[in-house]
Amino acid sequence: MNIAERVLKGDRLAAARAITLVESEGPDAVDLLKEIYPHTGRAHRVGITGPPGAGKSTLTGELIKFFRKRDKTVGVLAVDPTSPFSGGALLGDRIRMSDWFTDPGVFIRSMASRGGAGGLAKATQDAADILDALGKDYILIETVGVGQEELDIINISDTTIVVLYPEAGDRIQAMKAGLMEIADVFAVNKSDREGADRLADEIKAMLSLKKDWQGWKPPVLLTQGTVGVGVEALAEAVLSHMRHLASEDILTERRRRGLALKIKTIVDAHVERALWLGEKNRAELGRAADRVAERKETPYDAGVKFIDRLRGR
Repeated sequence: MNIAERVLKGDRLAAARAITLVESEGPDAVDLLKEIYPHTGRAHRVGITGPPGAGKSTLTGELIKFFRKRDKTVGVLAVDPTSPFSGGALLGDRIRMSDWFTDPGVFIRSMASRGGAGGLAKATQDAADILDALGKDYILIETVGVGQEELDIINISDTTIVVLYPEAGDRIQAMKAGLMEIADVFAVNKSDREGADRLADEIKAMLSLKKDWQGWKPPVLLTQGTVGVGVEALAEAVLSHMRHLASEDILTERRRRGLALKIKTIVDAHVERALWLGEKNRAELGRAADRVAERKETPYDAGVKFIDRLRGR
């Protein structure tokens, strides 16, 4: 059996190898993804994002516990900042999920963001497909942070949880517009700390400004991940949102938008690779850089001329 066939049989080691293959963009990665794709679409994908220090990993561990108690299998993709020294993923508080490493019903993988937009590894969506094909019921995707340039979690998740905490007040003010766009559920974590109730009220006030929620207004929940307080309500909110997506037939459209973006990313990568493989184009780029360096033309004019030449104008 090849790796894809073994993944479809539920082989965890094969899944780990498959994710390594797509991360490294190995020559067999595309064939593998083609083979497993017809077997995807069954898992519910939950994005978990928020500022550093919010306790996302702790809540992720508690959500694993909730689903495992109900005999559901869970895959976890934890997207970390790339280490400036090794290029690998920094495990951060992944140690808090270590209780689940030996559970055959749980698969946990840390992935380096490698500078990808949105704090998401380029291979994250492919890795989620692999865990989907592996047979996981839920896939939890934990991301580096949140900000205007880091909102693409919504493109690979069915439900997005935004985790906040009282001390992140100033940072949250700057994020509010973006949070409105992506959050299906808000979790104010570390709710035993001063300012938690005030933060929850601020979020609710922010949500009240929007009138048309199309059947789903994000709940704002108080949690304490370290002791499990509020976690059941958080998990139930995910399940409730899951039912909402199914009843309103929104899930198909949400996934379609994400897939359209994925196709665009694939096309962009192929076009870029094809464009710069040619020696003629690389030479012309060098000449354009010389003209710009000599202030004979601007980078913008050089770019337009380059595109016009490609179009045969």
